[in-house]
Amino acid sequence: MIFEDIADFAEALPRTGGLAGLDLGTKTIGVAVSDGLRQVASPLSTIRRVKFTTDAQALLAIVADRGLAGLILGLPRNMDGSEGPRAQSTRAFARNLRNLTDLPIGYWDERLSTVAAERALLEADTSRARRAQVIDQVAAGYILQGALDRLRHLGRA
Repeated sequence: MIFEDIADFAEALPRTGGLAGLDLGTKTIGVAVSDGLRQVASPLSTIRRVKFTTDAQALLAIVADRGLAGLILGLPRNMDGSEGPRAQSTRAFARNLRNLTDLPIGYWDERLSTVAAERALLEADTSRARRAQVIDQVAAGYILQGALDRLRHLGRA
């Protein structure tokens, strides 16, 4: 199921089990995962986008391998809160993914997550080439950590 509200998403989750956070781009999907107690998000990998079925297979392989309990997709809203073409694309990805998995799928507002990730990588003195390799998975980590913090506030992490 797909949940618009993080509280509804929290209700659909088992008490424990890691989550995956996704930063969906046009060329890549950044993937981050949490620990089973949902305390810390860690950047994991970047999936090069090919076509939906191939992308979904790669993602669901990670989910199965790690025994994850749910998925958080970064929803790219405009700064005024409205949704543009990228948000519509994310929603379409979620609808298609829903047909392939029974895991709960939730959205998290990803405004400025890539900016925060870029800033963190710059502060860590990461080379330009390395930043390009990891920016999407670090942004996914920011998305997932924001959702984990909210779940903890709701008493569901």
